[in-house]
Amino acid sequence: MTEQHIYDVVVVGGGPCGATVATDLAKAGRSVLLLDRAGRIKPCGGAIPPRLIRDFDIPDDIIVAKVNSALMVSPSGQRVDMPIDGNGFVGMVDREVFDEWLRERAGRSGAERRTGTFETITRAFDGTVLVHYRGKGDPEKGPCEQIRCRLVIGADGARSAVGRREIPGAERVPCVFAYHEIVEWPKEASEAVDARRCDVYYDGRFSPDFYSWIFPHGTTMSIGTGSANKGFSLRGAVKDLRDLTGLDGMTTIRREGAPIPLKPLKKWDNGKDVLLAGDAAGVVAPASGEGIYYAMLSGRLAAEAAEKTLATGDARNLALARKRFMKAHGRVFWILGIMQYFWYSSDKRRERFVSMCRDKDVQKLTWDSYMNKELVRKDPLAHVKIFFKDMAHLLGLLPAVDADARRSGDRRAGPSLQ
Repeated sequence: MTEQHIYDVVVVGGGPCGATVATDLAKAGRSVLLLDRAGRIKPCGGAIPPRLIRDFDIPDDIIVAKVNSALMVSPSGQRVDMPIDGNGFVGMVDREVFDEWLRERAGRSGAERRTGTFETITRAFDGTVLVHYRGKGDPEKGPCEQIRCRLVIGADGARSAVGRREIPGAERVPCVFAYHEIVEWPKEASEAVDARRCDVYYDGRFSPDFYSWIFPHGTTMSIGTGSANKGFSLRGAVKDLRDLTGLDGMTTIRREGAPIPLKPLKKWDNGKDVLLAGDAAGVVAPASGEGIYYAMLSGRLAAEAAEKTLATGDARNLALARKRFMKAHGRVFWILGIMQYFWYSSDKRRERFVSMCRDKDVQKLTWDSYMNKELVRKDPLAHVKIFFKDMAHLLGLLPAVDADARRSGDRRAGPSLQ
C-alpha cells in the first residue's frame, strides 16, 4: 500500500460538475483523478445562460443553437411568447458532446481520466482514502480496483452513491424523474417548432406536477417531461406531446431518463475527507429544473474548498462550498420552490401562471434573473409591481386567459416570434 500513488483528489462523476472540479484543481497544481462511468448521458434540455458561457469559457462552436425566445403553453392552449430583449440569447448544448468536451478540457488541464463504476470508500492505515471501483466492462463483474487519495468529491449525480455511503440524509433528497427523447429536426419548416425558441408546456396531461419541453439542439431537438409521480407514464406523456405537435414521425435518435434533485442537501461534506457537489448535493433549481450552471458553479466552489482544505489540513473548510453556494443562491431556490409547489399543483393554477407570463415586467425580470443568475436589484419598483400582480392572479382577480388567447384557440405550439 505504501507504494500506491496518492492523489490529492479523486472526483467521482464526469458530468459538468465533476469535470469543472477536476479542471480547476488540476490548474491549481493538484494531482486529480476523474473517475467516470462510460456511456451515460443525462436527460437534459441543454440550456446554458450567458453567465455560464462567460464564467466557464465555453467556446461558440460547442453551442448548437442560440435561443432568443421562450413559448409558454397552458392547458387550454393559451400561448405566451417571452422574447429576450436586444441581442441576448440562451445557448443550447447537446450533453453528449458538451460533457465530453468538458472532460477533455479537464484532461488537457492535467487531470487523469479513468473509466469505472464507483463501489465504496474505505480508509487506509495512515488515514488516506481508498476509493474502490469496478473497471471497464460489466459494472458488477468487472475487475475491482482501488485508488488512494486525500479527498473525494462526489459529483456522481442525483442519489449519489458517494453521498449514500458518506453523508447522512443524502439518500432522502426529493427528486423529479425526467425523461426525454432526442429527435431529428424536421427537414422542412414546421409550425410546431422554431430553431430559436424553447417551448415549455404547463399541462397536466404531459406532467401532473412539473412541466414538459421541446428544446432546439441544432439538427436535433429534446422532447421531454418530468414528474415526481411514480405512477405517471413519462414515455406516454412524451408520445402524446409528439403526437400533439406533429413530431411523432420524426426519427428518435436516443432516449434517456434519470432522477433530478430539487432541493439542496443540508450537508455536503462528512467533516473529514468527502464533499458532494452538483446533482449529488441537490443543486438543481426548483420550478425550472435548471442544473448545468448550478452544477458547474458548485463544482468550482467545491474545488476551492478542497484546495483550501488541502493547503491548511483543516477539513472544516469543506463546508465552505455549501455555505458560499447558499449565500449566493439559497434565496432563489427558496422562491422557486414556492412557485413550483403552488403554480404546478393544478391545471387551473397553471393556466393563471402562463397568463401572468404575458406581463412585460414579469418577462424582463425573469430573463434578467436567468441570464445573470442573480435576483435583479436595479429596479425595485418592478419587484413591487410583480408582487401585486402575482397576488392578483393568486386571488383570481385577473382573468386566466385574455382575449387574444381566447381568439387563438389552438393547442399547437408555433406562433411567430414577437
